[in-house]
Amino acid sequence: MNGFTFVQRLAVSLAAAGLCVPQMALAATPLNHQPPVIADVRLNEGGVLIGQVVTPHGVAVPDTDVLLGSGDQAVNTVKSDQNGHFTFAGLSNGVYQVSTAGGQQVYRLWTAETAPPAAQPHAILVADTVRGQQGMRCFRDLMANPWVVAAIIATAVAIPVAIHNAKEPSSP
Repeated sequence: MNGFTFVQRLAVSLAAAGLCVPQMALAATPLNHQPPVIADVRLNEGGVLIGQVVTPHGVAVPDTDVLLGSGDQAVNTVKSDQNGHFTFAGLSNGVYQVSTAGGQQVYRLWTAETAPPAAQPHAILVADTVRGQQGMRCFRDLMANPWVVAAIIATAVAIPVAIHNAKEPSSP
């Protein structure tokens, strides 16, 4: 078997394998299987929640939208300041979810009178993804697109064919 036939069979085999792999199932694989950890936070006077958005390295994330939700409903949205700080006012005891583009956290909020001793005075929200730092996830998402995979396979077939045809002398 010459090299060209081997390349053709390899390309066909890769194309068949690519069609058999459930692309959407690979793209939808959750990154974290752990249940959410609920943090206790003490509210300030007037039901004010104070928090900060930081990276995993502790660097503040400025000017990012922070969403406060309760159950399935959005309660309020604010923008963090230059130091990553945000504030929500008029809250009462309860479980709330605070999220931003790069992460989310569930908090059990307590008034000053009812807060357990271990309750934190403010919320820290760690944003896992900072703009432009998606890593291999972008490549994985790109390779989950069947059109991209088909284009790669077509290129893998067309280039050797073009090279082979360029080497053959043309007949008059």
